[in-house]
Amino acid sequence: MALTSTERTGRRVGYLAVAGLVLAAINLRPAVTSLGPVLAEVRAGLGMSATVAGLLTSLPAVCFAAIGSTAPLLARRWGTGGAVAAGVAALTLGLAVRPWAGGTPLFLALTALALAGISLANVLLPVVVKQRFPDRVGAMTGLYSVALNLGASTAAAVTVPLTGAFGGDWRLGIGVWAVVAAISLPSWILLARDRAREAPAGAPVAADPGLRLRHQGVAWALAVYFGLQSTSAYVMMGWLPQMFRDAGLPAGTAGLLFAVTSLLGVPLSFALSAVAGRLRRQSGIAVAVGLCGLAGYAGLWAAPAAAPWAWAILLGIANCSFPLVLTMIAMRGRSAAVVVRLSAFAQSAGYLLSIPGPIVVGALYQHSGGWRVPLALMVALMVPQMIAGFLAGRDRQIG
Repeated sequence: MALTSTERTGRRVGYLAVAGLVLAAINLRPAVTSLGPVLAEVRAGLGMSATVAGLLTSLPAVCFAAIGSTAPLLARRWGTGGAVAAGVAALTLGLAVRPWAGGTPLFLALTALALAGISLANVLLPVVVKQRFPDRVGAMTGLYSVALNLGASTAAAVTVPLTGAFGGDWRLGIGVWAVVAAISLPSWILLARDRAREAPAGAPVAADPGLRLRHQGVAWALAVYFGLQSTSAYVMMGWLPQMFRDAGLPAGTAGLLFAVTSLLGVPLSFALSAVAGRLRRQSGIAVAVGLCGLAGYAGLWAAPAAAPWAWAILLGIANCSFPLVLTMIAMRGRSAAVVVRLSAFAQSAGYLLSIPGPIVVGALYQHSGGWRVPLALMVALMVPQMIAGFLAGRDRQIG
């Protein structure tokens, strides 16, 4: 049967939305993961101290906590597609201009601009999935997750070779990711003009007005677990390649090792979320994932060059605490309205909690002259992370 004009248009817009979703997801991490492998060159080129470099690795958490909260307002004003388009434009501009910043303050400001764009997309891409693909949420979310992890790992693995291909110019090595971001912009400009096809998200269901999440132990356990796993993730993104380089490994190998920690998230996140979602308690999984992180950091502390691939794999498994905490948030709320509030509480408080970690790690690295003290801190932080994960994973519901 021949398709009508409306059906053909709808199909084309659907293909455009798939392309936009994948391309945007690919760009959600390279702004961060491309910096780690060449951080030494960036610091040397800008005269950046290790403490300030630690601030640089904390910027994602600051932006995600602060800018992400504006996404619903922008989506109401410009439509979901329009708000994502604005985020991609900010990301592209920040990535294109920051390599040519004349000093550290401007570099940090332009990085913040790029991260602000990512923050909008972080919040709104799941909404796009629900609006554009209401009957394929699971499949499209899986596609989105794979694209995100591939973008993160690819940027970590190829930034050093790209820098070498450009004659060792780190500015071109990290600036090339602006081109990748720009490729995703046209699809979102077109989708922004198609607001009529955005399925209404629906009015939020009112939750119990007397519910105070700050008085709920489970909510705080989730917030602490989210914050500590974010601390670990941002320390890895900002410092893990430098740790391997300081252990005597080549820059390219350090980038590949870091890429492993992201690539493992592609299959493991699917498997872990599927298993955790079928269990009433996730405490055991949280502790097991935490033990992998503890072993990985302890290995880096004791003998970083002895078994670097083993340490990278263990830390990659530890990174799966992110999909685990999202699964636990969904399961701890008794209703959808409570889950929305619980997610906002846990993520906002968690991102705020994660901000000091990378800065402290950078300061300890600078003042101690090595990685043993910072890594001892990361080993120690895995203990409260496991405790919080155990408490958050108990069969408890709020609301």
